[in-house]
Amino acid sequence: MNVSAVRRRLGIWAQVAVLAVVCVVWIYPLLWIVSASLKDSLGVFSGGLGLIPGSPHFENYARAWRDADFGLYTVNSVLVTLSTVVLVVLRCALAGYVIARRDFIGKRVVVGVLVATLFAPGGLTIIPVVELSDLLGLLNSRTGIVLALAGGGHVAAVLLYAGYFARIPRELEEAIMDGAGFLRTFFRVVLPLAGPVTATVSVMTFLAAWNNFLLPLVFTFSRPDLRTLSVGMLAFRGTNSTDWSGLAAAGTISLIPLLLVFLALQRYFVEGVAGAVKS
Repeated sequence: MNVSAVRRRLGIWAQVAVLAVVCVVWIYPLLWIVSASLKDSLGVFSGGLGLIPGSPHFENYARAWRDADFGLYTVNSVLVTLSTVVLVVLRCALAGYVIARRDFIGKRVVVGVLVATLFAPGGLTIIPVVELSDLLGLLNSRTGIVLALAGGGHVAAVLLYAGYFARIPRELEEAIMDGAGFLRTFFRVVLPLAGPVTATVSVMTFLAAWNNFLLPLVFTFSRPDLRTLSVGMLAFRGTNSTDWSGLAAAGTISLIPLLLVFLALQRYFVEGVAGAVKS
């Protein structure tokens, strides 16, 4: 083996070592939460940074699922999140298709306003959203939560769709669906071709809706039975104390669906981002 090959191999091993350290540092908080969920309340603090519990306390999960109503909160989170994902995908795909395929007066202004909203704080619109929902009778309902979560700008999703649709040859639409209308062409030809971007937007929306705390909290003040998992974690915090082991178990439960969704769609997620950015 020559000197250059040895140097190249050493460089590869050095990169692997650095990435391994970064990976451990990156996932350590997740591992610590899982470890804390298997300890008692005293062991969470006395164990320090150690990850291996002395004697696993699986009853923390039973307490979180049964006593804190996390079974009900999980159902609420699933219903709210999936409904939000469907609405966001349909709305953002249509908006992205119009931006990519249609020329209209003020198009640059519209795109500029959309990009500008990326810098607006998320809590800035909470008051008008609540006021409008109250006028429409949507407070204290799952429908209100879904519309509030899906009704935001979702500018990144719109731009991802617009970038991806801009790469599709116009001749493809004309050849396959000659004489078809706008909606038929969109749903029969264009949207099925945007599978990677749809997966990307679905993952982004799923993460945002599943972890959202402020909107579900405001919309369920008088309806605890409609709380989502993020809001339900407040049940582990009392006036004078906090059930840290139960809170860690609840956090672990809420993380499992996120990990499953991302692992199932990670390949399409990367393809969608790469395809939209390339355009």
